[in-house]
Amino acid sequence: MSGTQNHVRQLPISSLSLLAASFFCLTFVLSAAHADRPAGEISPPGADGKTEIPQHVKESLHEILDVTFARYGDRTLEMDIYRPRGEWEELPAIVCIHGGGWAKGSKINHRKVAQALAAHGFVTASINYRLSGEAQFPAQIQDCKAAVRFLRANAKKFGIDPANIGAIGHSAGGHLTALLATSAGVKELEGEGGNENFSSAIQAAVPMGAQTDFLSQRTKEISSAEERGGIWRQFLGGSLTEKPETYRLASPRHHLDKSDPPCWFITGEKDDPSTHADAFRETMSQFTIPTGLTVIKNAPHPFTVKQVWFDEMIEVAAPFFIKHLKTEKPTP
Repeated sequence: MSGTQNHVRQLPISSLSLLAASFFCLTFVLSAAHADRPAGEISPPGADGKTEIPQHVKESLHEILDVTFARYGDRTLEMDIYRPRGEWEELPAIVCIHGGGWAKGSKINHRKVAQALAAHGFVTASINYRLSGEAQFPAQIQDCKAAVRFLRANAKKFGIDPANIGAIGHSAGGHLTALLATSAGVKELEGEGGNENFSSAIQAAVPMGAQTDFLSQRTKEISSAEERGGIWRQFLGGSLTEKPETYRLASPRHHLDKSDPPCWFITGEKDDPSTHADAFRETMSQFTIPTGLTVIKNAPHPFTVKQVWFDEMIEVAAPFFIKHLKTEKPTP
């Protein structure tokens, strides 16, 4: 069901036991980082128009930083977890995945997105993943799946509803979000990051500025280009012409089937039209999976850095996650 849907009704959520609530209260510390505005309030932009977070919203969140969620020998990966204060029910979780061409960035780059969504009634986790200079694909998606499994395995500890976990990411993180949505159960992509007895399936996804068809003519041309193709070849071990099966495995569209969760795409008006995911959304519509696209007027590819664009993104993403995650489902 494609289209644009910006406002949806919040649904009831289940409660944790009093014991779990008390444990969670002792586990989390007061947030001292950024979060977005509550619904209906305007975030004051910085003097240069960059995204800023109101102080009262910063104070409304708990945070626990540098939580190790995966181990590969001596190598560990960490996430930062956020949750609204004063809410001790089981809350849906959202994994937040930073961009950077699969080659740079860290969990701090998606911190504001994580905190913005936490302020709308979610447990959010901004994650690190192995970058392509350290490990080529599929390491990155394996790390994202390890993060989902970790949250599900530790749902009681962090006050999470394990049946309702979503993901959001931008650029390279948008690609990983889309792939996370469509590749549940693909053995080659699961990895050995721990908690293997738990599912890495997610129940809703918001890919932003994302590439979803790695077998397209555009991808073939860019991956072979001397300069622009460098990040693709480092990530996937070569160009599409050289590594077609690797590109197929990394392509979210390739894995699409009728069991996949709702996906809502967000992109800037000035970004490449490939980020509209037209073919991807058409296939989802054929499977009757809820999907849609929001194009942010006048916005470039990196739209989360400017307050007005950031706010519009949250005004779309938060209701989407409320609609699709704050419901009762069997635990995967």
